[in-house]
Amino acid sequence: MNLEGRRESSNVEDRRGMSTGTKAGIGGIGGLIIAGLITLLMGGNLGDVLQNAGAMGGMTGSQEQVEQREFTPEEQELAAFSKKILAGTEDVWTQIFQEQGWGEYQKPTMVLYTGSTSTGCGQGSAQMGPFYCSADQCLYIDLSFFSNMRQQLGADGDFAYAYVIAHEVGHHVEYLTGTLGKAHQQMQRMSDADANRISVRLELLADFYAGVWANRDNRMFGSLEPGDLEKAIDCAQKIGDDYLQKKAQGYDIPESFTHGTSAQRMKWLKLGLQTGDVRYGTTFQQSDAQL
Repeated sequence: MNLEGRRESSNVEDRRGMSTGTKAGIGGIGGLIIAGLITLLMGGNLGDVLQNAGAMGGMTGSQEQVEQREFTPEEQELAAFSKKILAGTEDVWTQIFQEQGWGEYQKPTMVLYTGSTSTGCGQGSAQMGPFYCSADQCLYIDLSFFSNMRQQLGADGDFAYAYVIAHEVGHHVEYLTGTLGKAHQQMQRMSDADANRISVRLELLADFYAGVWANRDNRMFGSLEPGDLEKAIDCAQKIGDDYLQKKAQGYDIPESFTHGTSAQRMKWLKLGLQTGDVRYGTTFQQSDAQL
């Protein structure tokens, strides 16, 4: 990506170098981690899952600072890159909200942290990958996730990293437009399998919104370079539920999918990239076969 001369967002809280510990009760963060590699490398609105666990009394704990350190040049470069991408999402979504008559775009805060950190949805962990918490309207990222993408999945490139950030901002857009809250209300009344189907629609919509952002950001700033689109599509393919489950255990379990298949994630990211038009974000109007 060409980000030369681009501004960095000021809506960033840098907690890197401060790692916190927690004690999780039964059904809390430990139970989520047992889900395995699937959540480890997917990202999503896992903060809302944490919020539900906390609301059910499943999470207790205390935090303490256990580490402080200097950052490598690579880490500092990734932090600056992430701030520029967040700034780009602010510019794009401010414009889209105005165009759609959705009111003023309320910018989220991006929290950079190391290891684990407290959130409005409970204790967050780097093992979950990046996530969005609607309770505090923050997206949380441990920058080591990008190294994991490269080393464990072979998904690399700055636009692939930008896609991850834009996906989490997509969940924030879902929150602001009411889609996220309505979906979670439905999920609370459903079986696990049916709730997973709603979760897939949320995740694919966030993928679509990430594509919309990339389209519009490129229009505004000429940010995309040759090879960028291919790297993002490759990333979407490698974080599909079916791909990750087969990688982790040799087979997939479709009823357990929460983010969508590789084909679905690539499809909706591509649609956003091609159109740049939020009106095509119809994941909740499609049948399972159409997704």
